[in-house]
Amino acid sequence: MNFQLSEDQVALRDGLQAIVEGRFSLDAVREREDASSVVDKAGWQALADAGVFCLFVPESLGGLGLSITDGVVAVEVLGHALVPGPIIGTMLAAGTIAGAAEGTTLVGIAATSDRGAVPGVLELPSDCDGYLVLPSARDGAAPATYLARSAISATLATRSLDPLHPVGRLNGPLVSGTLELSGTADALRRRALLLTAAFEVGLAAFALELSVAYAKDRYQFGRPIGSFQAIKHLLADELARLEMARAQLHYAAVVTDAPDIAAIDGEVYGLSSTQLEWRAVAGAKLLCDQAALSATKTAVQVHGGMGYTWEVPVHLALKRARVHATMLATSDQMADIVASLTH
Repeated sequence: MNFQLSEDQVALRDGLQAIVEGRFSLDAVREREDASSVVDKAGWQALADAGVFCLFVPESLGGLGLSITDGVVAVEVLGHALVPGPIIGTMLAAGTIAGAAEGTTLVGIAATSDRGAVPGVLELPSDCDGYLVLPSARDGAAPATYLARSAISATLATRSLDPLHPVGRLNGPLVSGTLELSGTADALRRRALLLTAAFEVGLAAFALELSVAYAKDRYQFGRPIGSFQAIKHLLADELARLEMARAQLHYAAVVTDAPDIAAIDGEVYGLSSTQLEWRAVAGAKLLCDQAALSATKTAVQVHGGMGYTWEVPVHLALKRARVHATMLATSDQMADIVASLTH
């Protein structure tokens, strides 16, 4: 299977990267730190105008009609730029929830864990107009629903782990919305996991680039620290971990887009196409989380004493990586899925 990007995907990546560099520079993103509303409306509209949120909407409905494989390419770019906001929920809601494709309705995700744990916090409560409510994976074919923010009681937390991803505490149980989305929550959850994993890959790449640049510029004993074997090994390990995660991500996206490939691969392992998809997606989320957390921790180490300061942006990637590593499912839960589907 060839995981090299197609010409169209390269054009998508480069075009989106140009927009992101113009609208979401690091300085511009950092201006939103610790604000209750972290979404820059002008930048968000630029993403909408570029078709980011209608990526999966069929062309017949005014969207781009692209695949989840194209989607992970786009979201990786956004992760690399630390773009704040409910990107993934809005992308998945487009075509069903009015205004999502146009970027005027911002949609978050509120998911019950696959073990039935009800969420106690709500992401981006000051920015989201509504939420995709995903029931537990135990509910099988239960639908995902849309719930307006006005129907949810939540109190904004004084300070969130990630200053660019505020959360609110739910004041009561989360109920299902009245508007059902097409398809099952199970399939929507897998797509959400893949896109979240893609964001993690972007964060890992961002952290690794910071580390490499600093290792070239920082001198100790008359030599750049990047020439020291210990630093070389750290960065080489992170690059290998990143590329392994990216390959698994693209494989999972391919089998999600192509059920026939999932069915063929599933026969090899004695799995149904859905089970094969779950194994691939869980493996991708697990590896991408690990890559992001490891790369950001290594970036702190390579930067030395400066890595712990607020001025160096490493902590922003580290905190976002930690947030995304617990969204929708934990690493332990993803590992359990992979183990249960491996014979």
